[in-house]
Amino acid sequence: MGPRIRNGTLWLRRFAGTTPGVIAVVVVVSVVLCLLAGFACANQMSDKSARRDVALDRTEPLAFAAQRLYVALSAADASAATAFLSTGIEAPALRQQYQQSLADAAAALSEATAGVSDEQTRQIVARIAADLPAYTGLIETARANNRQGFPVGSSYLSAASAVMQKSLLPNAERLTTDRFAAVQEDQRAIGALPVVSIVLILLVLLTCAVGSWILLRRTNRLANVGVMAAAGAAILALLWVVVATGVAASVLDTGASGARDRFETLAKARIAAQQARTDETLQLITRGDIAAGEDSYNRHATDLRDRLGTVVGPDSAAAQQLTKWSAGHRAQVAAYQAANYPAALAQAIGTEPTSSATQFAALDRSLNDNLTQARRDLRGGLRDAGTVLIISPFGTLVLLVLAAAAVVTGLWPRLKEFL
Repeated sequence: MGPRIRNGTLWLRRFAGTTPGVIAVVVVVSVVLCLLAGFACANQMSDKSARRDVALDRTEPLAFAAQRLYVALSAADASAATAFLSTGIEAPALRQQYQQSLADAAAALSEATAGVSDEQTRQIVARIAADLPAYTGLIETARANNRQGFPVGSSYLSAASAVMQKSLLPNAERLTTDRFAAVQEDQRAIGALPVVSIVLILLVLLTCAVGSWILLRRTNRLANVGVMAAAGAAILALLWVVVATGVAASVLDTGASGARDRFETLAKARIAAQQARTDETLQLITRGDIAAGEDSYNRHATDLRDRLGTVVGPDSAAAQQLTKWSAGHRAQVAAYQAANYPAALAQAIGTEPTSSATQFAALDRSLNDNLTQARRDLRGGLRDAGTVLIISPFGTLVLLVLAAAAVVTGLWPRLKEFL
């Protein structure tokens, strides 16, 4: 058996050194590379389409649910503080707003963590699930004391707000950040060039060039139609991969002002607005020095203004509503510092067009409208990217299979001349 193998090896070496042997090697290498490149293109472009489906059906909805959880928790805290300012039994609308915010938070928490199994997310969810009942219990205790006119109610409300600001909201923020990072990672994966496919196609082109040079040296034929057709098909496949990926990346709009960044920035802007509203109402509940509350309000209001400036501009409806709300807040602070508590209270929770409550409600609606539009743009970009990529796996595979067939068709007649 050993001598036969050695003899076969020697024969193959001698055959490979002959012209038909060289042509056969060119055929085999070219066909193998064409098929490898075709399957690589099909696989990588299919992965992009699948990643787009995941982003559209799962990752983006989870990010939206996470920011909705953050907003709902902030809104619940603001609503609870506003309701506490009402003497006696609070207005039904305020109570309903608080309860609706809690219901939204519970629903959003369920949606934002559906099917998630990583340890970090489980820990975040566990902390939120443990702290939310504690928060609502403190709110109900504060409400009961407030209805009876007991001053201790404000202490319970402050304790509840501390649970919200120090635990619930930071954990919700971490969850939101993780979810938006997942969206960004999906976008990057969809818009990234398929390097393996490109390298293999370039190897196909290099093989065609080397094969043509070998044929020229061995057979004195200037060009082979089959090899040239294979090179043309490979070039088309390369252009298809690069252009399709580039167009998909462009419609995803992943730049600094892209839909995902606008979505995330507006979500955080709305949260900052809710937190500033909580600061605004807590100032009147404590009935003491409001310097610390003003510092917190100004910090959140500045954060809100900066975020709005980057995504909607200073002349937008939201920016104008923020200006009006800030003016209402200044009027509230001026009345409080003038020892006119009833006027400050009316400015904070009244229903007049110039009251802080009215102006904040208008601002929140405007922020929600902008947030909805940013989400629509984000999902629209994902859908458009999928449309661009939809036939890329099949198209590139067909082109490279045709390239392999062209090599065989073009070089088989040359090989038969020596057999």
